[in-house]
Amino acid sequence: MYTPNSLGIALFMMITSAICWGSWANTYKGVKNYRFELFYWDYALGIFLISMILGHTMGMTGGHGIGLRENIHSAAGSDMLYAMLGGAIFNLANLLLVAAIDMAGLSIAFPVSIGIALVVGVISSYVQQPKGNATLLAAGVACAVIAVVLDGKAYGSLASAGRAVSRKSIVVCVVSGILMGLWAPFMTRTMPHDVSGVTVGTLGPYAAAIFLTFGALLSCFIWNIYFMKHPLVGEPVSFSGFFRAPASAHAFGLFGGFIWGTGMVFNLVAASFTGVAISYAIGQSAPMVAALWGVFAWKEFAGAPGKAKTYLFLMFVFYCLAIALVAKANG
Repeated sequence: MYTPNSLGIALFMMITSAICWGSWANTYKGVKNYRFELFYWDYALGIFLISMILGHTMGMTGGHGIGLRENIHSAAGSDMLYAMLGGAIFNLANLLLVAAIDMAGLSIAFPVSIGIALVVGVISSYVQQPKGNATLLAAGVACAVIAVVLDGKAYGSLASAGRAVSRKSIVVCVVSGILMGLWAPFMTRTMPHDVSGVTVGTLGPYAAAIFLTFGALLSCFIWNIYFMKHPLVGEPVSFSGFFRAPASAHAFGLFGGFIWGTGMVFNLVAASFTGVAISYAIGQSAPMVAALWGVFAWKEFAGAPGKAKTYLFLMFVFYCLAIALVAKANG
């Protein structure tokens, strides 16, 4: 299978991962009058398909380790199940994130949700495996919390400009962030790493991505059907709306899944060179990419008061500090 053989290539893959993770939601923003619950079926199929495509191309080439098929045949069944469970948790978190984007926009939903995910992920990982500089990790967590608070204040200040502000969207972001921070430890468990001098985990990056996205796709038949019947926004929807949707709407959903899935595969492959902690931390800069899309492309803060823009600027500063400190702590 292909894996990077230099830090430069690994860094390129991690940065690409962050751009993909921060950009895929533009495909949903680009679809007009199409409910996110229906959009999500194509998106979930897209992340699985691209994982399969990359697994059967990049995962079958190169001279490092065993190929995808050999890896799947030799992997432990428990690791496959853990990866699928991680995918199911991720999928619920991501569904809530898309709902929050629908309610509050990219520049609010992403930084709040993923900022909380960074906090939860760092703390849970450290409890599981206390490695890294605890002081720097604590400082990184504190900066992430401050960034989340600042983004929330930026959103709240829109009310003074006569813009609708939904507290429900912030609650959805918080729940999404907590869940988003819980799926990564399942993936870490499935991939080879040392525990007390013993190597555990049997899934390579390509196999791990396939089982993660397969678990996410299967869980749609639980999570997404529930939200179709009990939506967070609007009236219940049925599958008839999915089949009546234009081809362009389905294409946007698949393309969004391809973008996110490419980011996931690249992040896991880069982790085989740098370690999961560094790759995950750099990948978590995705909210900055999403916020830039929201502010500059979708004009989500057009006409906002000056203090809202000040809060946003400070949010960027503290979030970047959080990522740098977490990466340094694990470096």
